[in-house]
Amino acid sequence: MTDQTRIAYDTVAESYDELLRDELDANPWDRAMLDAFAGLVGTAGPVGDLGCGPGRLTGHLAALGLDVFGVDLSPGMIAVARRTHPDLRFEVGSLGALDLGDGSLAGALAWYSLIHTPPEQLPDVAAELARVLAPGGRLLTAFQVGDEHRHITHAYGHDVSVDAYRLRPDSVTKLLTDAGLVLEAQLVRQPRPPLERVPQAYLLARKPD
Repeated sequence: MTDQTRIAYDTVAESYDELLRDELDANPWDRAMLDAFAGLVGTAGPVGDLGCGPGRLTGHLAALGLDVFGVDLSPGMIAVARRTHPDLRFEVGSLGALDLGDGSLAGALAWYSLIHTPPEQLPDVAAELARVLAPGGRLLTAFQVGDEHRHITHAYGHDVSVDAYRLRPDSVTKLLTDAGLVLEAQLVRQPRPPLERVPQAYLLARKPD
């Protein structure tokens, strides 16, 4: 699964960046959740954009004043991110085995970066996200709502082969609470065609002091 996902995102990296680079400008819901996350984290410490892709949200969070860096499974995505945001730090890495110390982050963003993880592996990923958060640290995650498993063969103008999973907010909430986090906020909104076909969810959770 990891190799499949890496290859797919290496393939689409340039096209993905071109298509979505300015998408945040037209999405007030995304901006509102990211702004709330940034306001809660503030200057408490470093923030990891985990599954950062080409770094578009890493750059946005940096502009909001956060000490943020990006991690992504795809070297192709990281190459685009480094080129686009040369003043920020980006590293290749996996959500299932982050090269970060226990309690090292004041905030973690997992923005549509859980969707390629098989459901049976999600508890380990949630535990890893909780591990790297400092007490009082926040996690913001976003994902497509549903319970379908899809095999994607074409994306962003390229032939690919990658599995994706839609997720239920209550199921993700349970994953996070089982990992020791406390849910602070949940938002589910309707899709925005043509890019979205199903509702989208955002969950904000906190690691207890």
